[in-house]
Amino acid sequence: MDNRAEVREFLMSRRAKLTPEAAGLPPGPNRRVPGLRRGEVAVLAGVSVEYYAKLERGAIAGASGSVLEAVAKALQLDETERAHLFDLARAADGIPTSGRSRRRAGKPFVPRPSLEWALAAITEGVAFVRDAQQNLVAVNALGRAFYSPVIGDGGRTPNLARFQFLDPAARDFYPDWDLLAQMCVAVMRAEAGRDPHNKELQDLVGELSTRSETFRTLWGAHNVRTHGTGTKRFHHPIVGEVVLTYEELALTAEPGHVLLIYTAEPGSPSAERLKLLASWAAETNVPDMSS
Repeated sequence: MDNRAEVREFLMSRRAKLTPEAAGLPPGPNRRVPGLRRGEVAVLAGVSVEYYAKLERGAIAGASGSVLEAVAKALQLDETERAHLFDLARAADGIPTSGRSRRRAGKPFVPRPSLEWALAAITEGVAFVRDAQQNLVAVNALGRAFYSPVIGDGGRTPNLARFQFLDPAARDFYPDWDLLAQMCVAVMRAEAGRDPHNKELQDLVGELSTRSETFRTLWGAHNVRTHGTGTKRFHHPIVGEVVLTYEELALTAEPGHVLLIYTAEPGSPSAERLKLLASWAAETNVPDMSS
């Protein structure tokens, strides 16, 4: 895969974010940009300026692990950014990426009965399976009620990224819309690095870049992150504001898919509102995603 543009823009964006002061270097005179110069990164990484310039032009194929580690350290990359750099290098070398396994291309996802049973067993939290393209492919009962603004009438596979950037309802559902938009794109960037041959993800990025200026700008920033764990704030149309913590678990039997579970602090107002939503869902015909 020719991913030189991806490599070039990622390295340049990381260099631009790191100030000389943060890198332990004097600012120096006649500095036209706030970030580091190429030569400064080369010195910090212990490589020649010519070699680092070659890497930053995108010619990363064949770079050794020790060189990549040195560049990652020089640019003060976090663990997700470091993994992304190594994934870009592996893609340039034409070998499988590290980290999360790649999906089975061209094979539609059909939840196994055992997976559906596992989701159904989670009754006090929102649980769903998401693929690399941000599709919700399996959801428990409370999840269907919670994500009803995303799922809609069930006529199309619900997609978190399309909802985030193309549906006006997202700004009501996500009170911290700007922050979650950044997170969404950064997660997609990391997924694209893990599996650069994912045409469905490429098509989604193209669609969102065409239809959303905000997405296009965020995608161009080349920020990456993993979901992992954290806290999010929502405003549900039925029960109002809820604050939920989440845990992301990789499904080893389904490469490229993750299970996310959102729960509320026991005894909190958000926990009471989730219980209220569960009661509402039990009395209401919430559309199934397959209906």
